[in-house]
Amino acid sequence: MPTSPRLSVLDLVPVRSGQTSAGAVAASVALAQRADALGFTRYWFAEHHNMPAVASTTPPVLIASIAARTERIRVGSGGVMLPNHAPLVVAEQFAALEALAPGRIDLGIGRAPGSDPVITQLLRISGPTADVDRFPDHVADILSLLSPDGATLRLTSGREYAIQATPAASAVPTLWLLGSSDYSARLAAELGLPYVFANHFSGEGLEPALDLYRSGYTPSERHPQPETILTLNVSVADTAEEAAERALPQLRSMARLRLGRPMRPLETVDEALAAPADSEGDELIVRMRQRWVIGDADAAASAVRRLAERHAIDEVMVAPIAGSYASEPADATPGRVRSLELLAERLAA
Repeated sequence: MPTSPRLSVLDLVPVRSGQTSAGAVAASVALAQRADALGFTRYWFAEHHNMPAVASTTPPVLIASIAARTERIRVGSGGVMLPNHAPLVVAEQFAALEALAPGRIDLGIGRAPGSDPVITQLLRISGPTADVDRFPDHVADILSLLSPDGATLRLTSGREYAIQATPAASAVPTLWLLGSSDYSARLAAELGLPYVFANHFSGEGLEPALDLYRSGYTPSERHPQPETILTLNVSVADTAEEAAERALPQLRSMARLRLGRPMRPLETVDEALAAPADSEGDELIVRMRQRWVIGDADAAASAVRRLAERHAIDEVMVAPIAGSYASEPADATPGRVRSLELLAERLAA
């Protein structure tokens, strides 16, 4: 029987119509606890800003909350968008998280802004941030700052100044580089870091990026071998029909994003099914569905296995995008929970 990849979860904390941010976060807490009980490897939060359908604006806050409410699962960011933050602040936040949950913290770092141009500008004029053109330097800085020995800054006077993200680190978070292009793949290989391909967002350029990463990999002390995660949108249900219905709100939301239309909270499944035909959006949805896993348990598990085997992926990180019917509670996401349960059951078999 084929070997199944490790399974993890990527959560954007979706907000649907009629739901508050508090309800969305409560649903994600419950989902993380279920993933913990089911044996998933890690649970990551993405960073997005000013999006009506996404409540994952501050990964470190959400990570701390989930770490306190779970037992064994690793928790982290998928990812922190480094251009929005000062490297020292990121290092300090994740050093503190590591102290709160030793051996369970991941720091996934991305180079994209995670927001629209207006919010990106606002982030960069309202506080200290990282220069996107110096992204490789800032990643290296964070690695140094998180290490027990810390980093050394040479002042203009010539004096050396010691800096540490935390005074007495006993362990450090695992740092991952995220991306959907050659850039991040090359940098992860150069620095000897594990690599995450953002297949859930793009899907283009997967094979070239993985080839660049593996062929150019420089072994590091913590990571002697290359290691890969592939993210994947999934909607899994007891029937293929239900899985398709539950996928529709997220598909329609992504179509609006791609077409530059105004964003709004996720529709309920009922609202999405009742929406009028939209030739441009519907055509885009057909294309996106080809890269998503939408189906019953057996079909979905087979698709995940095939994808992992084809690209020699170590771990598949699923973004459970199954939407909710209007009759379902506003502080829970039964469709997302069921997606995880069915995948875990079939891929463990």
